[in-house]
Amino acid sequence: MNIIFMLIIASLVIAVLFFILFVKSVRTGQYDDVYTPSVRMLFDDELVEDKSSAKKNNQESIN
Repeated sequence: MNIIFMLIIASLVIAVLFFILFVKSVRTGQYDDVYTPSVRMLFDDELVEDKSSAKKNNQESIN
């Protein structure tokens, strides 16, 4: 029974250590995306039209 308590304590210590390291890495900016903004202009943006403007354009082309 004592080994179970020792394993629980050890796992909690390891979990807290990993959590502290994770928070530290997030605060230092390790997970910031610095690559995508530089290549974003190379990707084509999809044209998004409202349904009302699409209907309006269709009606104008019909007339």
